[in-house]
Amino acid sequence: MAKEPKAPKAAKSKGKTPALEDADPSQMNRRQQMVLTYRETKKTDPALGRWMLGAFVLFGAIGFGLFWLLPGSGVLGWVMAGIGGVLIGLLAMMVVFSRRAQKAAYVRLEGRTGGAAQALTMLRRGWKTDQMVAFGGNRQNPDMVHRVVGPPGIVLVGEGNPNRVRQLLASERKKHERVAFETPVHEVVVGADEGQVPLPKLVRHVQKLGRQVKPAEMTDVLNRIKALDAQRPKIPLPRGPVPTSMKGQRGNLRGR
Repeated sequence: MAKEPKAPKAAKSKGKTPALEDADPSQMNRRQQMVLTYRETKKTDPALGRWMLGAFVLFGAIGFGLFWLLPGSGVLGWVMAGIGGVLIGLLAMMVVFSRRAQKAAYVRLEGRTGGAAQALTMLRRGWKTDQMVAFGGNRQNPDMVHRVVGPPGIVLVGEGNPNRVRQLLASERKKHERVAFETPVHEVVVGADEGQVPLPKLVRHVQKLGRQVKPAEMTDVLNRIKALDAQRPKIPLPRGPVPTSMKGQRGNLRGR
């Protein structure tokens, strides 16, 4: 009896793995996050690679010279100077990468819906950020207020039409002062006009508002404003072309 011909093996799928840009940054390891951050920054800052290389060479040479002056001679002196130069060069390269990546991230966020909310995620531990606790305007020209609770107290950050958003901020200030009357409430309007805070300076501006609430008092403040939030429905943050790499950049850039 003739053997039946074997069915041809199914061809292995040659489909490419999902692009790194499409992955969730929160599920990436440190190396993948840095690669993604580098790629996204390179789109906005094409000279990034040259700046990093220049920092490595310049500060590496300075480090080599400093370690060469330390006591030691012969092979050991060369080895110590070489290791020292490489370490200092790498440190300088990472500082340049961090600074320029942060600047590029803010450039991509400027003028985009919810840009201020994304920028506020760069705050360190000890800050509680709630996106869009109040909303006004319309879909084409939205006005929104974000809230940050931290050492300065309650910081209300508004973005949108300056005139409308100030009215929205004033309304939110009254609501928060009613439930947390002993806590300082600050108002910040994001923008480039006089009396406003540019987006790249927003995080630093909030951090410089001072320390008026102790860490032990934070829990009480958060519990008080929970009652306020319970009285209004949650408003989803409008979807916009916000860079997904911001989550990965938070770990790389926060506090630098």
